[in-house]
Amino acid sequence: MSETVIREFDTLESRTNVKLPFARFGLFPVGGRSTAVKLRDGGVWVLASTPLDDETKDQLKTLGPVRYIIGADAVHYLFLDQYKKEYPAAKLIAPSEAIENVSKAGKNLTFDGAWGRDPPDSRYGFEDEIEHCYFSGFKNKDVAFLHKESKSLIQADLLMNLPPKEQYAKAKSSPILSSLSNLNPNSWGHPYMTYALGVDKEAMRRDAKTVSGWDFSRIIPCHGDVIETEAKKAWNTVFQKFLD
Repeated sequence: MSETVIREFDTLESRTNVKLPFARFGLFPVGGRSTAVKLRDGGVWVLASTPLDDETKDQLKTLGPVRYIIGADAVHYLFLDQYKKEYPAAKLIAPSEAIENVSKAGKNLTFDGAWGRDPPDSRYGFEDEIEHCYFSGFKNKDVAFLHKESKSLIQADLLMNLPPKEQYAKAKSSPILSSLSNLNPNSWGHPYMTYALGVDKEAMRRDAKTVSGWDFSRIIPCHGDVIETEAKKAWNTVFQKFLD
Protein backbone atom coordinates (compact mmCIF):
# COMPACT_ATOMS: atom_id res chain seq x y z
CA MET A 1 0.00 0.00 0.00
CA SER A 2 1.33 3.43 -0.96
CA GLU A 3 2.14 5.85 1.87
CA THR A 4 2.00 8.88 -0.43
CA VAL A 5 -0.51 11.51 0.68
CA ILE A 6 -1.58 14.19 -1.80
CA ARG A 7 -3.25 17.40 -0.73
CA GLU A 8 -4.62 20.21 -2.88
CA PHE A 9 -4.60 23.86 -1.87
CA ASP A 10 -7.35 26.15 -3.08
CA THR A 11 -7.89 24.63 -6.53
CA LEU A 12 -6.15 21.71 -8.21
CA GLU A 13 -5.12 24.00 -11.06
CA SER A 14 -3.19 26.25 -8.72
CA ARG A 15 -1.14 24.26 -6.23
CA THR A 16 -0.79 20.89 -4.65
CA ASN A 17 1.68 18.98 -2.54
CA VAL A 18 2.84 15.47 -1.96
CA LYS A 19 3.88 14.20 1.45
CA LEU A 20 5.43 11.05 2.81
CA PRO A 21 6.57 9.62 6.13
CA PHE A 22 10.27 10.24 6.64
CA ALA A 23 12.51 9.62 9.65
CA ARG A 24 15.64 11.73 10.06
CA PHE A 25 18.66 9.44 10.51
CA GLY A 26 16.12 6.62 10.38
CA LEU A 27 15.01 7.50 13.93
CA PHE A 28 13.19 10.82 14.21
CA PRO A 29 9.87 11.07 12.32
CA VAL A 30 9.76 14.47 10.63
CA GLY A 31 7.91 13.65 7.40
CA GLY A 32 8.72 14.90 3.93
CA ARG A 33 6.84 17.15 1.50
CA SER A 34 7.17 18.33 -2.08
CA THR A 35 5.07 21.29 -3.21
CA ALA A 36 3.98 22.14 -6.74
CA VAL A 37 2.54 25.45 -7.94
CA LYS A 38 0.93 26.01 -11.33
CA LEU A 39 2.11 29.34 -12.70
CA ARG A 40 -0.04 31.72 -14.71
CA ASP A 41 1.63 30.71 -17.99
CA GLY A 42 0.62 27.09 -17.42
CA GLY A 43 4.04 25.86 -16.33
CA VAL A 44 4.66 24.15 -12.99
CA TRP A 45 7.14 25.11 -10.26
CA VAL A 46 8.12 22.23 -7.97
CA LEU A 47 9.99 22.24 -4.69
CA ALA A 48 11.28 18.69 -5.03
CA SER A 49 11.91 17.10 -1.65
CA THR A 50 10.35 13.63 -1.90
CA PRO A 51 10.78 10.69 -4.29
CA LEU A 52 9.17 11.03 -7.72
CA ASP A 53 6.86 8.04 -7.46
CA ASP A 54 4.04 7.21 -9.88
CA GLU A 55 1.42 9.01 -7.83
CA THR A 56 3.51 12.18 -7.80
CA LYS A 57 4.08 11.95 -11.56
CA ASP A 58 0.36 11.54 -12.18
CA GLN A 59 -0.45 14.53 -9.99
CA LEU A 60 2.12 16.73 -11.69
CA LYS A 61 0.78 15.67 -15.08
CA THR A 62 -2.65 17.03 -14.18
CA LEU A 63 -1.09 20.41 -13.38
CA GLY A 64 0.96 20.95 -16.53
CA PRO A 65 4.54 20.85 -17.81
CA VAL A 66 7.18 21.12 -15.10
CA ARG A 67 9.27 24.23 -15.82
CA TYR A 68 11.21 24.63 -12.56
CA ILE A 69 12.72 22.04 -10.23
CA ILE A 70 13.78 23.60 -6.94
CA GLY A 71 16.15 22.32 -4.26
CA ALA A 72 15.16 23.99 -0.99
CA ASP A 73 18.48 23.80 0.85
CA ALA A 74 21.82 22.01 1.20
CA VAL A 75 20.31 18.74 2.41
CA HIS A 76 17.12 18.48 0.32
CA TYR A 77 18.90 17.32 -2.81
CA LEU A 78 18.46 13.54 -2.76
CA PHE A 79 15.73 13.33 -5.39
CA LEU A 80 16.62 16.21 -7.71
CA ASP A 81 18.11 13.79 -10.23
CA GLN A 82 14.82 11.86 -10.42
CA TYR A 83 12.91 15.02 -11.30
CA LYS A 84 15.49 16.25 -13.79
CA LYS A 85 15.53 12.88 -15.56
CA GLU A 86 11.75 12.92 -15.85
CA TYR A 87 11.54 16.62 -16.80
CA PRO A 88 14.78 17.36 -18.72
CA ALA A 89 13.55 20.69 -20.10
CA ALA A 90 12.87 22.14 -16.63
CA LYS A 91 15.27 24.62 -15.06
CA LEU A 92 17.08 23.12 -12.06
CA ILE A 93 17.90 25.60 -9.29
CA ALA A 94 19.27 25.01 -5.78
CA PRO A 95 21.66 26.49 -3.20
CA SER A 96 25.32 26.09 -4.14
CA GLU A 97 25.84 23.80 -1.13
CA ALA A 98 23.19 21.42 -2.48
CA ILE A 99 25.00 21.37 -5.81
CA GLU A 100 28.23 20.45 -4.02
CA ASN A 101 26.44 17.61 -2.22
CA VAL A 102 24.97 16.34 -5.48
CA SER A 103 28.48 16.24 -6.93
CA LYS A 104 29.86 14.44 -3.88
CA ALA A 105 27.11 11.84 -4.26
CA GLY A 106 28.44 11.10 -7.74
CA LYS A 107 25.41 12.48 -9.58
CA ASN A 108 26.03 14.40 -12.78
CA LEU A 109 23.49 17.24 -12.91
CA THR A 110 23.63 20.60 -14.64
CA PHE A 111 22.10 23.44 -12.62
CA ASP A 112 20.61 26.54 -14.19
CA GLY A 113 20.94 28.65 -11.07
CA ALA A 114 22.50 28.55 -7.62
CA TRP A 115 21.66 30.61 -4.56
CA GLY A 116 24.91 31.56 -2.87
CA ARG A 117 26.81 31.48 -6.15
CA ASP A 118 24.73 33.79 -8.33
CA PRO A 119 24.44 37.54 -7.61
CA PRO A 120 21.89 38.21 -4.80
CA ASP A 121 19.52 40.00 -7.18
CA SER A 122 19.44 37.13 -9.71
CA ARG A 123 16.06 36.31 -11.23
CA TYR A 124 15.21 32.86 -12.55
CA GLY A 125 11.90 33.55 -14.26
CA PHE A 126 9.25 32.90 -11.61
CA GLU A 127 9.72 35.97 -9.40
CA ASP A 128 6.55 37.75 -10.53
CA GLU A 129 4.62 34.99 -8.77
CA ILE A 130 7.07 33.40 -6.34
CA GLU A 131 9.48 35.51 -4.31
CA HIS A 132 12.59 33.96 -2.75
CA CYS A 133 14.96 34.75 0.11
CA TYR A 134 18.22 32.85 0.52
CA PHE A 135 19.24 32.38 4.17
CA SER A 136 23.02 32.47 3.79
CA GLY A 137 23.40 32.61 7.57
CA PHE A 138 21.45 29.39 8.23
CA LYS A 139 23.39 26.17 8.67
CA ASN A 140 21.42 24.31 5.98
CA LYS A 141 21.48 27.32 3.61
CA ASP A 142 17.71 27.32 3.16
CA VAL A 143 15.65 29.34 0.73
CA ALA A 144 12.21 30.63 1.71
CA PHE A 145 9.58 31.12 -1.02
CA LEU A 146 6.43 33.22 -1.09
CA HIS A 147 3.69 32.27 -3.52
CA LYS A 148 2.07 35.67 -3.65
CA GLU A 149 -1.35 34.77 -5.02
CA SER A 150 -2.15 32.19 -2.33
CA LYS A 151 -0.16 33.99 0.38
CA SER A 152 1.73 30.76 1.06
CA LEU A 153 5.21 30.64 2.59
CA ILE A 154 6.96 27.50 1.32
CA GLN A 155 10.16 26.35 3.06
CA ALA A 156 12.12 23.32 4.23
CA ASP A 157 14.09 23.44 7.49
CA LEU A 158 13.65 27.03 8.65
CA LEU A 159 10.45 26.14 10.50
CA MET A 160 9.02 22.74 11.42
CA ASN A 161 5.54 21.91 12.64
CA LEU A 162 5.78 18.48 14.24
CA PRO A 163 4.42 15.92 14.80
CA PRO A 164 3.92 15.25 11.07
CA LYS A 165 0.42 13.82 11.38
CA GLU A 166 -0.57 14.52 7.77
CA GLN A 167 2.58 12.97 6.39
CA TYR A 168 2.04 9.82 8.44
CA ALA A 169 -1.66 9.51 7.63
CA LYS A 170 -1.09 6.31 5.61
CA ALA A 171 1.99 5.07 7.45
CA LYS A 172 2.14 2.01 9.65
CA SER A 173 4.60 3.69 12.01
CA SER A 174 3.85 6.47 14.49
CA PRO A 175 4.87 10.11 13.94
CA ILE A 176 5.48 10.52 17.68
CA LEU A 177 8.54 8.71 18.99
CA SER A 178 10.55 11.30 20.92
CA SER A 179 10.55 14.87 22.22
CA LEU A 180 11.82 16.00 18.81
CA SER A 181 8.54 14.74 17.38
CA ASN A 182 6.80 17.73 18.99
CA LEU A 183 9.03 20.45 17.56
CA ASN A 184 6.64 23.17 16.42
CA PRO A 185 6.18 26.95 16.73
CA ASN A 186 4.43 26.49 20.08
CA SER A 187 7.24 24.40 21.57
CA TRP A 188 9.72 26.22 23.79
CA GLY A 189 12.72 24.66 22.07
CA HIS A 190 12.11 25.72 18.46
CA PRO A 191 13.32 29.35 18.82
CA TYR A 192 16.47 28.13 20.62
CA MET A 193 17.20 25.54 17.96
CA THR A 194 16.67 28.07 15.20
CA TYR A 195 18.99 30.54 16.88
CA ALA A 196 21.65 27.87 17.31
CA LEU A 197 21.42 26.97 13.61
CA GLY A 198 22.12 30.57 12.69
CA VAL A 199 25.83 30.52 11.87
CA ASP A 200 25.77 34.19 10.84
CA LYS A 201 23.49 36.06 13.24
CA GLU A 202 23.45 39.34 11.31
CA ALA A 203 22.53 37.61 8.06
CA MET A 204 19.82 35.71 9.92
CA ARG A 205 18.39 38.94 11.31
CA ARG A 206 18.29 40.46 7.84
CA ASP A 207 16.59 37.51 6.20
CA ALA A 208 14.21 36.68 9.07
CA LYS A 209 12.96 40.28 8.92
CA THR A 210 12.58 40.10 5.15
CA VAL A 211 10.31 37.06 5.38
CA SER A 212 8.45 38.50 8.37
CA GLY A 213 7.59 41.45 6.14
CA TRP A 214 6.06 39.25 3.45
CA ASP A 215 2.29 38.95 3.11
CA PHE A 216 1.47 35.33 3.96
CA SER A 217 -1.29 33.56 5.86
CA ARG A 218 -0.15 29.96 5.39
CA ILE A 219 3.13 28.13 5.95
CA ILE A 220 3.89 24.97 3.98
CA PRO A 221 6.87 23.24 5.64
CA CYS A 222 8.71 20.22 4.33
CA HIS A 223 8.53 18.72 7.81
CA GLY A 224 5.23 18.67 9.66
CA ASP A 225 1.67 19.81 9.16
CA VAL A 226 0.72 22.86 7.13
CA ILE A 227 -0.02 25.94 9.24
CA GLU A 228 -3.32 27.46 8.12
CA THR A 229 -3.98 29.93 10.96
CA GLU A 230 -1.76 32.57 12.58
CA ALA A 231 1.06 31.72 10.18
CA LYS A 232 2.80 35.07 10.62
CA LYS A 233 2.68 34.64 14.39
CA ALA A 234 4.24 31.17 14.02
CA TRP A 235 7.12 32.56 11.94
CA ASN A 236 7.75 35.46 14.29
CA THR A 237 7.70 33.13 17.30
CA VAL A 238 10.26 30.73 15.85
CA PHE A 239 12.53 33.62 14.74
CA GLN A 240 11.89 35.85 17.76
CA LYS A 241 15.55 35.92 18.76
CA PHE A 242 16.42 37.44 15.39
CA LEU A 243 13.45 39.81 15.29
CA ASP A 244 13.73 41.41 18.74
